[in-house]
Amino acid sequence: MADYNRYGSSSSYGYGSTPSAPPAPPASAYGYGSAPSAPMPTPSYAGAYPPSYPPPPPPHMGMGMGMGMGPGFVVFPPGTHPDIERAFRAVDRDGSGSIDERELQDALSSAYHRFSIRTVRLLMFLFNNPASHSPSRMGPAEFVSLWNCLGQWRGIFDRYDRDRSGKIDSDELREALRSLGYAVPPPVIEVLIANYNNGMSRCGALDFDNFVECGMIVKGLTEKFKEKDTRYTGSATLSYDGFLSMVIPFIVP
Repeated sequence: MADYNRYGSSSSYGYGSTPSAPPAPPASAYGYGSAPSAPMPTPSYAGAYPPSYPPPPPPHMGMGMGMGMGPGFVVFPPGTHPDIERAFRAVDRDGSGSIDERELQDALSSAYHRFSIRTVRLLMFLFNNPASHSPSRMGPAEFVSLWNCLGQWRGIFDRYDRDRSGKIDSDELREALRSLGYAVPPPVIEVLIANYNNGMSRCGALDFDNFVECGMIVKGLTEKFKEKDTRYTGSATLSYDGFLSMVIPFIVP
C-alpha cells in the first residue's frame, strides 16, 4: 500500500486549496518515495513567515474591494508582513486591488529571481481562488500565500545548490524533490532536466524559476494521480479522457 500521508492535504491544485511546500515527510518504504531525516530549511528571505505560519484566510479576504469600503481597498490577511504588502502595492499600479500575470511577474522577479511568464502563468493557475470571477488576476490573499510558499521553496533550492551556482543539477534535483516527499526515479529526473535544457539531460541544470515550475508540476500531478489510486497501491487505471484532463492543465503555454 502506498503511503500518501507524506504529501499532506488530499486536495488538488486549482480546485479549492492553495498549494504550498509540504513539510518534510517521515521515512517510509512505500511508493512515491521517502524523505531524509534532515529538517526542512527556514525560509531564506526577509518577508517569510516561520514554518508555523498560519494558513491562508478564507477566499473573501483576497478580494480587491474590501468589506464594502470601495474600489481599490486592499485587504490583506491578518499578520501579513509589511514587505509583502509593499511588494503587492508596488505592482498594483492601477490600484484595483488585484494584479495580472505581468504584474505578478514583476513582483516575484524583484524579490526572488527573474521568473518566466510560463512559470508565472502556472503559479497563477495553481494559487488563484477557483471561485474567483477573474481567474487571470490575483488578489492579496492569494499573493501572500504564494509569496510565503516561494520562500520555502527558495530555502529548499538554496539548501541543495551546494556549490552556490544558482542552479541545481540532476542529483541535486532528485535530493530536493526527495526532501519534499517525492522519490522521482532517475529516468523521470532526466526527462525533467531535459525539458528545461533544449532536450539535453546530460550536464543540464535548473535555475530557481525552472525548479519551482518543475516541483509544482510533480506535486500537482502526484495529487491528481492520488485521486485515481483510491487503494493507494501506487498504480491506477485511467481512461484516455481522464488522462488528458489530468495532464493538460499543467501544460502551460
